[in-house]
Amino acid sequence: MAHNAIVRNKTIIQDILSADAQFILNKVREKTLITDRDYKKLKTINKGNAEDLVIQLVDMLIDKGRESEFIEVLQDEIVLETYPKLKHVEWGVSGSSAVSSSSLKRSSERSLSEDAPESHKSQKTEDKYPLTSKPTGLCVIINNEIFGDPEDKRSGTERDAESLAKVFSWLGFQVLMCKDQTASDMAQVTKLLADLKNLPGLQECKLEEWSDVRFTPLRGLPQHGDAFVCCILSHGEENMVLGVDHKLVAISDITSAFNGEHCPALLGKPKVFFIQACQGHSLQKGLAVDDIIFQRQMKEDYHPIEADFLVSKATVGKHQALRHHISGGIFIQSLCEQLRKGCNRGEDILEILVHVNADVSKKDFGKTKDTEKVWKRMPEFGNVTLTRKLVFSPCSS
Repeated sequence: MAHNAIVRNKTIIQDILSADAQFILNKVREKTLITDRDYKKLKTINKGNAEDLVIQLVDMLIDKGRESEFIEVLQDEIVLETYPKLKHVEWGVSGSSAVSSSSLKRSSERSLSEDAPESHKSQKTEDKYPLTSKPTGLCVIINNEIFGDPEDKRSGTERDAESLAKVFSWLGFQVLMCKDQTASDMAQVTKLLADLKNLPGLQECKLEEWSDVRFTPLRGLPQHGDAFVCCILSHGEENMVLGVDHKLVAISDITSAFNGEHCPALLGKPKVFFIQACQGHSLQKGLAVDDIIFQRQMKEDYHPIEADFLVSKATVGKHQALRHHISGGIFIQSLCEQLRKGCNRGEDILEILVHVNADVSKKDFGKTKDTEKVWKRMPEFGNVTLTRKLVFSPCSS
């Protein structure tokens, strides 16, 4: 019986899970074994005491009769990677007893020497960017909506800005937005954001800060924190974005404003750019799977001068990006959805962007008149010079 297995192993489970109480709490919430109300209640119980939190969580799951589902969670591949000692707990098929404490200790010692060398522990933290500052970092949204004529309006972009603000605020970022920027405005605001010493200048750019459920005028000087995210919502051409004065700005000019030379505060820290803009005028045709020949090709990685960058675009080069006039950009909405799912699972940003690519690529957007082939959309991420895994986590406050 699952109930007996959990009860027999209760002390061992609590011991193991206390190493990272927040992870297992997020995991059982993700699997809906507890309600949002339960989640909030558990986070307030003996805050800072991981062992007590885990004890309360296990007791709650037993009381709810969710033991079978809890065992399934504990046998999940990602969970086992986080708590390798769980591999040595014997749940039993028909009530066989759990391993003894001494047996567990011996096998865990073996696993450290065989499966997880001594360097693994330090490597597990060292291969991730440390995101410990509060706020986690700065998320800036450049939202170009009206291009001179009120008729020339990117309807739906407000929805994208709000979705981005909500998800990055949830991830602990301070979220800022500036609207309707000309090409020179974008150059100016990126320089000011790289420097972060001129509050009047930032206010002159009409930067607003996300607070609770809306944007309000910026009052204080922001801080870079441990990460920088920039979301550009505009029209564009290949490797370019458009100011509201219809002048083009190279995406590389925007990103370079935050490299180690121009922005020392972000040296060694991740800098991520999400671009919701067309990269050309062509529409993408979809082919039946039978028409495609899949080949594995080995390609050399990029070797740019700037490190710790990632640029993700709504579409591949020379093609249009799709935006709904009410619900917003397909790419941005998928990105926000996959960030919520993936960050709760502890996935790094590259894994999440693969999910975004897969999600958007599955959608159909009408058919061609001549051949009846389906129009598709394909986001891309490139210029990846990240040197560690980038894992965003929901804000614990």
